[in-house]
Amino acid sequence: MKGAALELAIASRMVYFLPMSHIAHPSFNRRSMWSWALYDWANSAYTTTVMAGFFPVFFKQFWGAELSANESTFWLGLANAGAGLVIALLAPVLGAMADQGGLKKRMMLSFTSLAVVMTAALFLVNQGSWMMAIGVYTFGAIAFSGANVFYDSLIVDVAERHAYDRVSSLGYALGYIGGGLLFAVNVLMTLHPDWFWLADKSEAVRWSFISVAVWWAVFSVPLGLFVHERSEAKTAHWLLAARAGMSQLVGTFRHVRRMKQVWLFLLAYFLYIDGVNTVARMAVDYGLSLGFDSSVLITALLMTQFVAFPSALALGWLGERWSAKGVILVCIGVYALVCIWSSTMQHARDFYILAAAIGLVMGGVQALSRSMYARMIPHDQSAEYFGFFNMLGKFAAVLGPVLMGVVSVSTGSARESILAIVVLFAAGAFLLYRVKEE
Repeated sequence: MKGAALELAIASRMVYFLPMSHIAHPSFNRRSMWSWALYDWANSAYTTTVMAGFFPVFFKQFWGAELSANESTFWLGLANAGAGLVIALLAPVLGAMADQGGLKKRMMLSFTSLAVVMTAALFLVNQGSWMMAIGVYTFGAIAFSGANVFYDSLIVDVAERHAYDRVSSLGYALGYIGGGLLFAVNVLMTLHPDWFWLADKSEAVRWSFISVAVWWAVFSVPLGLFVHERSEAKTAHWLLAARAGMSQLVGTFRHVRRMKQVWLFLLAYFLYIDGVNTVARMAVDYGLSLGFDSSVLITALLMTQFVAFPSALALGWLGERWSAKGVILVCIGVYALVCIWSSTMQHARDFYILAAAIGLVMGGVQALSRSMYARMIPHDQSAEYFGFFNMLGKFAAVLGPVLMGVVSVSTGSARESILAIVVLFAAGAFLLYRVKEE
């Protein structure tokens, strides 16, 4: 009895600021929740430093300097599209396999290991070797996205249903601050390479890739040690799990077609997250087209990361106490207003205000979408259902750029093209409003 009492006392102290009346499973404790959320801190360094920051610029100026601007843009776009397509097609299948074999954490860590190795390998790519750079980057992007499928699905193993909003928001908040901190250091490395005993800017960028790989690997360790899947494997052998997973996927697809609320949510999510991703990917290009200096855009990007940290936590708390759907709708409304306002901005300070506004809602709309979806799906098939969720996320940012391109060509105005994104937010909000959360 003493041992049981001691174990209960320890568990009660480790709960993530939840009252004891809400604890229904001993695996839901503070350590597992923080370990899970810390992975966002780990992998966000890749999205900021590699994907959004240095790789596109370094590819044009170092690896692909011999290519024309149009050629380098084509190959970079092809790499991103190819990686997105591969993981979009594989995600539901891999998710079903993971559910059957109890393999969510193992598959997540396997994809993470591949992503870390590919990120570090960018250091070894020599100047002018643009084909090798594209190949390494594509494999890294596939591994990054694949790991996220299983990471998202593990939320049901670390938190009670009522705490999804808070825990999901904690992950995004840590991601913004972690990715922002390392990106700030990496930017400093490129501005002052001599401070870091580096020869020049190019060497600084190459070592930045190493720093991301180390950061990612180190801060993934807590998840590997302290996060455990609640559901047991339905079949032990991986080959049998793959066969059972394929069978489950077919059955689940038929089942999901009859789940009106899940389909309605996924369609709404596809529309408004396409708008969110389009704003994120096109903001720098849009700023450059308006004549803003690149230093203004980099500063705005850093500002967005640090504003998003506290706001993600606050919106997660608000979603838990009010309504996740209600908070998402408010965030979508802010995004729409930002697009309308950005079509009229004239000065650098306007771009900073725009970045701050996006930072206020960016984490909330992503985190609460993940937690709201988690509440609507069967927990024992979370990896498979999140495979569908992430598949739509990978196909997002397709409609938005097309709309912007068509409007820009037809009107000859970049300012009017940004207004086209409002259509996606309006349609997504309309469908989301009709979703019944329970």
